Amino acid sequence: MKLFDNIKQYILSYFNTVSHIEKKINYIFNNKDYLNQAFIHKSLNHNPRNNYERLEFLGDAVLDIIVSRELMREFPEGDEGLLTQRRAFLVQKPFLASIGHLLDLMNYLQIDKNVDLGIEKIAEKQSANLFESLIGAIYLDGGIAPCRKLIIDTVWAHREEAWKSTNYKGKLIEYCHSSSMSNPIFFVKDIF
Repeated sequence: MKLFDNIKQYILSYFNTVSHIEKKINYIFNNKDYLNQAFIHKSLNHNPRNNYERLEFLGDAVLDIIVSRELMREFPEGDEGLLTQRRAFLVQKPFLASIGHLLDLMNYLQIDKNVDLGIEKIAEKQSANLFESLIGAIYLDGGIAPCRKLIIDTVWAHREEAWKSTNYKGKLIEYCHSSSMSNPIFFVKDIF
């Protein structure tokens, strides 16, 4: 009976150490320092090794590589122009901010109270930065596989929303590529 109680206690203590964000992203950090650093804004700690900026830098690169690979799978005949355009939609700040909002990342941000998060542009930038820094933290803690899973479950799962942005010039170029036509030539006409 003692063994059962010890196992039960171990399991309960394990689940009590798993944070809400870890449950939400379905990844348990081995090194909680990475998770903590991913949410520390430089206004609280100017040391680059103690705030999220370096993790954001790394997360941005990991996001690019995973999204690029998925795009090559989805568009096996797509040329560099098409792939670059599609990736740009998926890694732009407003879209990443929406992913950050889906995960409620702003609830975990540790930031100086003088930073006005009531300004939408500032809050949006922070949300996107937090998502990238979280990817960077996961990469350092667990490698590429858990990053890929989170990106597939979030960014890739919502890719159609990002691609809905109406870029008629881009859509025409995409149509020409898919129809084996040459690129269109655009002329600017006097609009007055």
